[in-house]
Order: sequence, then C-alpha cells, then structure tokens
Amino acid sequence: MVRGRGVRLIADDGKQYLDFAAGIAVNSLGHCHPHLVAALSRQVLELWHCSNTYHTPGLEQFASRLVQNTFADNIFMTNSGAEAVECGIKMIRRHHYANGTPRPRIITLSGSFHGRTIACISAGRNLKAIEGYEPLLDGFDQVPRGDLEALKNAITPLTGGILLETVQGEGGIRVYDPEYLRGVRAIAKEAGILLFLDEVQCGIGRTGKLFAFEHYGIEPDICSIAKGIGSGFPVGACLATAHAAKGMTQGTHGGTYGGNPLATAVGNAVLDIILQDGFMDNVRKMGDLLKSELGKVMNDFPHLIDEVRGIGLMLGIKMKLPTGDIVKRLRYNGLLTIAASNDNVIRFMPPLVITEEDIHEAISILRKTATN
Repeated sequence: MVRGRGVRLIADDGKQYLDFAAGIAVNSLGHCHPHLVAALSRQVLELWHCSNTYHTPGLEQFASRLVQNTFADNIFMTNSGAEAVECGIKMIRRHHYANGTPRPRIITLSGSFHGRTIACISAGRNLKAIEGYEPLLDGFDQVPRGDLEALKNAITPLTGGILLETVQGEGGIRVYDPEYLRGVRAIAKEAGILLFLDEVQCGIGRTGKLFAFEHYGIEPDICSIAKGIGSGFPVGACLATAHAAKGMTQGTHGGTYGGNPLATAVGNAVLDIILQDGFMDNVRKMGDLLKSELGKVMNDFPHLIDEVRGIGLMLGIKMKLPTGDIVKRLRYNGLLTIAASNDNVIRFMPPLVITEEDIHEAISILRKTATN
C-alpha cells in the first residue's frame, strides 16, 4: 500500500481497495482526512516534541475536552493502547497501595485481548498471543466471560480490580448482555474494587456512541483508549476518576512521547469531527444498514455464514469455513477485512465516515466472493 484517500487504500500497482478493516479499527475518519492533514501540517511547523514536564496548549486542550465529554477527572497520555492498558493496571495496584491495603490481583475474562506487552498478554491469556512468551506475569485471575457468579466467586481480599473489553474485538466481536455489564459494575462497587474498561478498539465512536459503555448506562473507574482517537496517528490515553487515580502522584508513572504536540494536534482534530452534532447518529445509521445487509447475505449463503454480530460499525460474521482463505479472497476482489483471533469471525470495522454507497459496494464484493 502506498496511498490512502477516504475509505480506500491504493497499492503500488494502482489497484484500489475498499477498506473495511481501517487499520484494525484505527482510521476512524478514513485515510488523509483533510481536517487532520491540516492540523498536523500546522503543528509540524510549530513544535514536534516537548517534554510533558512542561505545559503545551494542545495537550491541555485535548485533556480538557476528554474530561468535559467523559466520566474522567484525570487523563494520562500514551502512544498506544497497550501503554494505556499498562497504565490502568498500574493504577489499580497503586490505588490500593495508597489506601494502605495492597490488592494487586486483577480479574479478567476469557476471550479477552488487551495488547501485546508481557502484562497485557498475561491479562488476556489469548493463546496465539502468549505462545513462546511464558512464563506469564502473575496477578491476573481469568473467569469465563458472561458468568457473573464465577466473577463474584473469584474476588478475594487481594483482588483490586476487574479488567474487560466493553465489546470483545479479537475475541470475535462479542457483545455482552446489558445485565451482565451492569452486574459487573455493581459487583465492583460492592467489593470496593475498581472497574477498568478497555475501549481501545470499541471506543471513540466505533459502536455509535463516544464510548461503548454508554449503551449500558454504566461508567467505569478507569478506561483505556487509542486507535480511533488518532485516526492513524499514534495516540492513546488512560482515563480515570480522581478516586481511581489517587495513587498516581508525580513521578509514579511516566512516558517520553505521550501527549506530544503532534499527537495532541491530531487528537484534537479528531474530536472536532466526532463531537459534531449528528456524527454519532450517522455512525449508528450506517452500522444498522451494514448489519442488515450482512444479515441478508447470511440468509442467502447459510452454508457459509453462521451469525452476524456486533454493534455500530464494529461488526463481525461468524463463518462456517476458515476465515483466512475468505479474507484473502475478499482482498483479491477489492475489499479489505480482518479476521478475529478467536471464534472464526471476520471483522467489518470500516472508517466511521463510510456512506451507503460504500456499504453497498462492500456487500456486492462479499456476495461475489461467496458465490465464487
């Protein structure tokens, strides 16, 4: 690939591809969005890097806007989702340390994926991610996804928090029953532990709301974001309430590049677009259309597709054949998708700015591929 424009990628041979992978849910506003290009170009001429021991206007604006539009009181800037998750893990431990009652263990769910650092793969226990990297770090207790009783029974005096993806991405586009997530929130509150929601893949408008947890009427104590907040530029953040972040005093955590002027210029430009009135309404509209069209393909090709899953523009089709070959055939026909790590699912996560015409073109390619 050598160029990207809107919802398309262009290869060095000139072939164009309709991009329904979006860099694994990263290019939220598509490729080379004019507003982002302009914001980054302006910043390139002003200041590239400045230690975050100093204040910069872009960083203050970015953090303030996140606080104003979320549950959070505190923002820690990172370069990636894995770093944001690492920060949240440390925050849970530091919170209880500051309270004088260390509670270092964290409950996670089966099917999870939280990144590829040693701590993140230890939390997720994804078999493909951990192979060859053992021994894993201690401190994580995994329970079956969707089982409130198992989660409640796993809490001990050493449990400090619960970490889960609000919608599982690599796990196969798994959407929880609303009562389950509300139950998790209640259990965490009752036990005096912190709820950490990983929204690196499902956040920043991907599900049709700024955060996926908004669909369920709950709020976390900690939340990790990345991917879509930079629409292709490396930006991430760990969001937290003041209560959760009480132990994170100056010097307890840090990072060289997090919140640098280039990153925050792009992050602010992304917020300019996705916070506009009507933007999320259109994401939900396009998500409903894509899900409906995928359902029609499933009905017409029941020998190939078993189920359509997801919410907003974070959708997946569970296949009856191996996903790898189908993803390659779709790419050959001009449609880029990506397989999930688990459950034989192909993910459809296009830029949030797709149109009805883009969706119908993608469905046409899917039908052509299924027919052949």
